Amino acid sequence: MPRFLSAHATHPDAGMALALVAAQIDAQRAARTPAFTPTLGLVYLTDHYAAAAEALLAELQQRWPGVAWAGSVGIGVIASGVEYLDEPALVLLLSDLPASQFSLFNGRRPIDERAFSALVHADPSTHDLDELIGELAERTTSGYLFGGLASARGRTLHIADGVFEGGLSGVAFGAGVAMVSRVTQGSQPVGPTRRITDCERNLVLELDGQPALPALLSDLGLTLDRPQQALAGMRRTLVGLTDGDAAALAHGGQFGADTRVRHLIGIDPDRGGIAIAEAVEPGQQLAFCRRDVDAARRDLTRICAEIRDEIEGDGPVPGQPARRIAGAVFVSCSGRGGPHFGGASAEAQIVQHALGDVPLVGFFAAGEIARHHLYGYTGVLTVFVGT
Repeated sequence: MPRFLSAHATHPDAGMALALVAAQIDAQRAARTPAFTPTLGLVYLTDHYAAAAEALLAELQQRWPGVAWAGSVGIGVIASGVEYLDEPALVLLLSDLPASQFSLFNGRRPIDERAFSALVHADPSTHDLDELIGELAERTTSGYLFGGLASARGRTLHIADGVFEGGLSGVAFGAGVAMVSRVTQGSQPVGPTRRITDCERNLVLELDGQPALPALLSDLGLTLDRPQQALAGMRRTLVGLTDGDAAALAHGGQFGADTRVRHLIGIDPDRGGIAIAEAVEPGQQLAFCRRDVDAARRDLTRICAEIRDEIEGDGPVPGQPARRIAGAVFVSCSGRGGPHFGGASAEAQIVQHALGDVPLVGFFAAGEIARHHLYGYTGVLTVFVGT
C-alpha cells in the first residue's frame, strides 16, 4: 500500500526552512517499519522563496536521491490544519508509490501515454491554457486532472524535476493509484439558472430568449436609474457557468461540481448584454452568484464527508483490508484562505477536522484544475487511498 509523510516549516531563510522540514521527515521515517523509501515528492513554497526555487530543488534532490519532485509556488501553502499566507514557508509530501505507477511531465517531457489521471501545475499566463488543460485531460485514460495555477507576486513557477515558468507540468499516475477527488464551491447563486440563447464570444446577449442585462438587474434587485448603486452591486457579482448537459445545482441549492465561476467584466446597455471573463456558447447554463462564506464552509464539510464515506463506507469488508486515507493534496483559490473562512488556517482546519490528521499538502492557486476544467473561487481536494 502507498504510504505518505508530510512536513512543513516557516523561516526567513529558504534553506533553513528546508532543513526544519527534513528533520521532521527524518524523525517520521525513523519511526516507520518497514523502512520507508520515498519515490515521489511534492513541494509547495510561498512566493517569498521563489528566487531560491532552483537551490531548493537541488537540495531536495541531494537529500533524497532518486525521488521525483513536483510542485508549485503559491501566495500561500497548506499543510494538515495549517495555512501559511503571505509569509516564507514550504510544505512537503513524500510517498513510496511504486515507480511504475507514476511519471513526471513538463515542457520537455510529454505526459505518459499510459497515464490514468494527473496532478497538474501551470503558469496562469500561459496562452490558451483552457484548451491545453482540455487536451491534457484527453490524453489520460480517465480524463481526470487535479491541481492548480501557480500564484505569486513575482515568478509564477512550477516544478517537475526542474523549475519552469510558462506552460504546465505535473505527475501522471497509473490506474493502480487509487484516489478520490472532489470540487468544493465558494459561491452561492442569487437567482435562477438560465440558458444562454444568444452570445458573441464572451458577450452574453440573451438568456432564455430574453435580453441578458435586464435578467442580471432583476436578480440583483437593481436598476440603471441608480447607476452608482447598480455598479456597486455588479462589482460584487460573479457568474456561474455550466455546460448544457450538466447539473448546475447540487445540495442545498449550491452550485454543482461542474460549474465554473467567472468574473462579470462589463455590460452593454445598448444591446442588453453582459460581458464575462470566458468565451461562451449557446446552450450553456448561467446563474449570477456571489461569494458566500457560510455556503463555502458547508460545501467544504460536505465534500470531506463524501470522500470519507466513499473510502471507508460502512467499515471493512470481511476478508479484505480496510481502506483508509493515506495522503491528500488540497488546492484552494487564493481568494479563499483562512481569513475568508473566519480566521487564520480556518479552511485547513475544517479539512483536518473532517479527514483527520492525515499527511496533506497544498497551495493557494490563481485558478483550480479539476477534470478538464479550470475553476475559480473553489477548492479541489484529492485523497490517495491506502489499506
